[in-house]
Amino acid sequence: LATDLDREGEAIAWHLAESLGVPAEKVRRVIFNQITASAIREAFEHPHSIDMNKVNAQQARRILDRLVGYELSPLLWRKVATGLSAGRVQSVAVRLVVMREREIDAFEPKEYWRIGAILTPRLDKAADLAGQWQAFLATRDEKDNPPTRQAQQEFLEANQAFRAELLKWNGERFDADNAETALQVAQALGLEVRELQTSEDLHAKGAARNRLTVVGALGSAGPDLVVTDLKQRDSRTKPPAPFTTATLQHAAAVSLRFGAAQTMRLAQQLYEGVDIAGEGSVGLITYMRTDSRHLAGEAVSAARNFIGEQFGQDYVPEKPNYYSSARRAQEAHEAVRPTDVRRRPDQLIGVLDNRQHRLYRLIWDRFVACQMAPALWKVTEADITARTPVGEAVFKAMGRKLAFDGFMKLTGRPKDGEPTLPELQPGRKVAPVELSPTQHFTQPPPRYTEASLIKALEADGIGRPSTYASIIQTIQSRGYAELIERTFHPTDLGMVVTDKLVKHFPEIFDVHFTAQLEDQLDKIEDAQADWVQVLKEFYGPFKAELEKATENMVHAKAETQPSEYKCELCEKPMVYRFSKNGRYLACTGYPDCKQTHPVDKEGKKIERVEMDVACPECGKKPMVLRRSRFGVFLGCSDYPNCRGVVPCDGDGNPKRLVKEEDVKETCPECAAPMEVKWKGRRPFLGCNRYPDCKATAKLPPDVYIKPPPKTEPKDTGAVCPKCGKPMVIRSSRRGDFIACSGYPKCRNAYDLEKLDDLKAGKITAEETKPAA
Repeated sequence: LATDLDREGEAIAWHLAESLGVPAEKVRRVIFNQITASAIREAFEHPHSIDMNKVNAQQARRILDRLVGYELSPLLWRKVATGLSAGRVQSVAVRLVVMREREIDAFEPKEYWRIGAILTPRLDKAADLAGQWQAFLATRDEKDNPPTRQAQQEFLEANQAFRAELLKWNGERFDADNAETALQVAQALGLEVRELQTSEDLHAKGAARNRLTVVGALGSAGPDLVVTDLKQRDSRTKPPAPFTTATLQHAAAVSLRFGAAQTMRLAQQLYEGVDIAGEGSVGLITYMRTDSRHLAGEAVSAARNFIGEQFGQDYVPEKPNYYSSARRAQEAHEAVRPTDVRRRPDQLIGVLDNRQHRLYRLIWDRFVACQMAPALWKVTEADITARTPVGEAVFKAMGRKLAFDGFMKLTGRPKDGEPTLPELQPGRKVAPVELSPTQHFTQPPPRYTEASLIKALEADGIGRPSTYASIIQTIQSRGYAELIERTFHPTDLGMVVTDKLVKHFPEIFDVHFTAQLEDQLDKIEDAQADWVQVLKEFYGPFKAELEKATENMVHAKAETQPSEYKCELCEKPMVYRFSKNGRYLACTGYPDCKQTHPVDKEGKKIERVEMDVACPECGKKPMVLRRSRFGVFLGCSDYPNCRGVVPCDGDGNPKRLVKEEDVKETCPECAAPMEVKWKGRRPFLGCNRYPDCKATAKLPPDVYIKPPPKTEPKDTGAVCPKCGKPMVIRSSRRGDFIACSGYPKCRNAYDLEKLDDLKAGKITAEETKPAA
């Protein structure tokens, strides 16, 4: 029995043995973490018995999850809405998203100011350099973007200039929380303020709504700036650890923009293997569901030998690099790594598709880099002091140069450019090129992305490597959270469900309690706890809480929250109510007054807005701005008599109706033409080189394509030879075809040319074939 090497695999092996009726003395269990000939031979040379502790740990997890899911889901159906589900792990993940959203809502930004400077030791060139710097900042590239941070650094380095920031004022750390204080200091340092530009950020709140920009120039009477302290030191940057499941998903999301599910699907393909000429099917990476950073000794030795041959012995550290794993990691597992370090990514071009190749390169680079020497830097720190009549200012400048690239020989240096300092000596004067006081505001914690949510789940011990991707998918498919611009936003449904579960089951849906349960499962695996006893200890308190919640939990639709709005029909106060589709405003005069209004995510009333756009269906009535769970669109004001719609972009601007052949886009991966494809009735762009290139893209944001009209299936007079139901003629974009009316349970289909044979009964169930 050679199932996967984790708990789930062990349980599957046990179930197979039980189902097949194989006597225990004849069962042999083999495990390997890579599908290669040598690993499989090694596994079969050392078989062992099924580890019942692992089986029991998995059985306990399975039963725990079902106890929670099967007991709580019906409660949510009765108290919130039908069709909902709760899970021991997924509901805690939703709670993390909800808690982060509430932190953001409660956050009050605070104002603070910084005073930056650009300085140069070339005193006679400072005035000319100031003009050149402003002209350089005003340049734009072909995409109308200003100079990048790296381009700015290159300009400053070429002109022997450097950045510095005001660190101290009158012996204390500079800490200005208002414009008046910052401008007083800046003027004392020689800035002549010409204009204060004010603006309002309508999307910000509190102090952050009022924005202030200082426009000024250096005067001629500024104080002397002198280098008063110069320190040099060495710094090391260690290579990153090899990948675990969580860090692989995080890196793939950041570097490759792959979702968690896509990353795991591609990793599974690399693990199972691909056909390589002369070798057959070869697994390219080790088992990809792991929380361990452990590496096999032979893999480390192979990597060190490879590094010495390819980069030189200077890049091989004196001792192998070892990395500690998380507390709950199973050290018997390995980190995700290539099965053979000598199988370089470049050798697999044409063997792997584009996405497989990019993920393999990411894994290969990380594994090789983790066994290379650290990068060494020469760091210089300079203090520049200015004495003014009203106080003393100390600016801090820092630069660093790469002395030895180490692992960066493979991974590359940081893309933003490294700050450098020109030759400086204590006591030397420097001249200002620019002095810029800038307003800033403290920022709320960021919303979770797929990558950061997985990182948080791993850090808190919630779930296991095999569950991260499914957790991400589940909380979205259940409508508890949605990805907007690559960050998670909890839905109204997710917030209501979370509040009710946390209120009535505070312990079970506590983050730390979930992590403690994982510890109990680990103890079962290590034979330190009895799995039946663990279940009993959990179920007793849970059952009591469930009975109380069944009796005391108030239905979500019966709860209201006050609002600032009044009913436009009867002048009574309106309140927020909840439905499965989210919050809405309802009149308190119900049932005498049934007035309701939709609201946006912030709870603001959505007013009826008529647009100066004629309905494309009836051509008479104006269109009205509407919202659905799919976004903003224009709907005919004569609805339901006319159902004409026009999709809109995120800002509510109507899109242009175009034909499929008018969309001219090129593939982002191979530059071939893209063509319009359909998933259901939703269009998207796909490379016309499919399946050689499987790249896809969204339509341009300002256009939409009208789906083909739905056609009713036509009866053929024939019956399905597979299930006996009537066969009908259906239409698709590729033409008409014959299909079973029992779809989707029966997917039997034929080309139209088979119609006469079907009617004559010449096609039997054994001869059925799918349509071309």
